[in-house]
Amino acid sequence: MQNPYTLTFGKEPIEYIKRIAEERQILEDFLSPNPPQQVYMISGVRGCGKTVFMTDISQEIGRDEDWIVVDLNPYKADLMQEAAAYLSSIQGLAQIFQKAKLNFSLFGFGLEVSDAAPIADIQVALERMIENLAQHHKKILFTIDEVTASPQIKAFTFAVQQMLRKNSPVFLLMTGLYQNISDLQNEKNLTFLYRAPKIILSPLNIGAMADNYRQNIKLTADAAREMAKLTKGYPFAFQVVGYFLWKDSTNFTKVISQSRQYLEEQSYEKIWSELSAKDRELAGAIAQCPGGSIREIKELLHIEQNELNPYRKRLIRKGIADGSVRGYLTFSLPFFNDFVLDNI
Repeated sequence: MQNPYTLTFGKEPIEYIKRIAEERQILEDFLSPNPPQQVYMISGVRGCGKTVFMTDISQEIGRDEDWIVVDLNPYKADLMQEAAAYLSSIQGLAQIFQKAKLNFSLFGFGLEVSDAAPIADIQVALERMIENLAQHHKKILFTIDEVTASPQIKAFTFAVQQMLRKNSPVFLLMTGLYQNISDLQNEKNLTFLYRAPKIILSPLNIGAMADNYRQNIKLTADAAREMAKLTKGYPFAFQVVGYFLWKDSTNFTKVISQSRQYLEEQSYEKIWSELSAKDRELAGAIAQCPGGSIREIKELLHIEQNELNPYRKRLIRKGIADGSVRGYLTFSLPFFNDFVLDNI
């Protein structure tokens, strides 16, 4: 029987925990007759399930024949060209554009219309496409995974901003790491992104994970709960621990050792490499204060609260630290404390 858990980032696994509340929030907004929001950004630490979450939403929306989902590659040189090319490649839509006498011959896609001048600007071409699709009661959802503040992302999101001003039926769903989303939001010409709602994916429900392990791996309720707690709700850890449990549910010590090594090699080393020197310094102090007391952390670093706050907030927003208990700061990722101690 196939292992229902996966070790591959971004791949939708057979077994996973759905984020029901967050998914409902976006779907209700997008599917409303008068959408209160047409742009959402999904953020969180590496391995928190951003890609799977976005895929869930796009698949749900794509089931409606009045919606067209366009998944864009953030590394393409021109996302508007990619979006227009995709729309023109859909058989039913190509006929709509042809009847509207839209000539896209200069861009290398679509049918040439002999009695219509070719459109020379790609943004104009995309806007004309969407205008005609709107007349046929179509809505377009653009999805972009792992955005950065790159020139091509800025250009595309600015184009979306202009379309929204014209009340075009366009919707945008993007995922990205906290810092990348923040950099994009702070772009002075993209103020609409600063106002757009941002969902920071929180840890998964421990009870739901325990039930999943109990049902699929046939663990006792107590064992399933303990293994679920071990993950701290980190979605990638839920998959990794589940994967190794599926292979051998009789040796928990081995499963924990394998899971820790895999998380470090496939996730934590990358997370660590992206932290600034100050972030690493604070992470090191957290690791050396087992109880997570902020007072002890400040004493170890010889700093005051006002000096600590910016870095504390940044680690929390990046999904690495948990400051939910007043006066304490701990890691939100399983085994990360030991990983940090091994790397400072």
